[in-house]
Amino acid sequence: MNPYADVSPAEVRKLIREKTITTQTSGMCAGYAQANLVILPKELAFDFLLFTQRNPRPCPVLEVTDVGSRYFRIMADGADVCTDLPRYRVYEKGVLTGEYTDIEALWRDDLVSFLIGCSFSFESEMLEVGIPVRQIEENKNVPMYDTNIPCAPAGVFHGNMVVSMRPIPYDQVVKAVQVTNAMPRVHGAPVHIGDPAQIGIRDISKPDYGEAVTIRPGEVPVFWPCGVTPQNVIMNTKPDFVITHAPGHMFITDVKNIDLKYA
Repeated sequence: MNPYADVSPAEVRKLIREKTITTQTSGMCAGYAQANLVILPKELAFDFLLFTQRNPRPCPVLEVTDVGSRYFRIMADGADVCTDLPRYRVYEKGVLTGEYTDIEALWRDDLVSFLIGCSFSFESEMLEVGIPVRQIEENKNVPMYDTNIPCAPAGVFHGNMVVSMRPIPYDQVVKAVQVTNAMPRVHGAPVHIGDPAQIGIRDISKPDYGEAVTIRPGEVPVFWPCGVTPQNVIMNTKPDFVITHAPGHMFITDVKNIDLKYA
């Protein structure tokens, strides 16, 4: 079990602000929703919002801030977008130019922040019904892969979906689908089950993001839409300046996972 599984979101965010926690967040604050982050200039915000609406499976929006505001209101009132995630990425013209543990020095008054649902949120629901979550067992970041599944374009944004993978015992696949389908605001049901080559993944042992996990005999790889999709789209679209979370290093909200069911 993650040592922060039973710690409150507010306390974990405090430890993140203090740089005590800089690691990936899978398994932290069990029962509370986690979220992906995209920050971009106001001039790109409408195109990106339209992109999320056309692609709700990989990009389910949980909250959008006011222009220039560093603070969330709905998912964690008063939490600071610049300090309350363990690791951030900066992309310039589609190129990753740096990773940071806070972005206060990079903040601008024209920036808009988007919180996007994260599949970490349904992992505690899976564990509650006895479905194993391998990256938590192995204390790793979830494996994530670029695919050949196209997203619907919107404005300047276009590209393919990213998926996260969890090995599921054959006799629990249906249960895993049912549990996650009940949570569409955190990606919902899997987008693919089985042969990774069918969605363009050449080597499942070499994820594009995160870390490889053990797939045991009698298990099948199951793939969910992933909130890292915007990062793949950003690298494809090449806007001048965008900030995101580092894959697996999520924003932990004050909202319970159960409150996102069928929402």
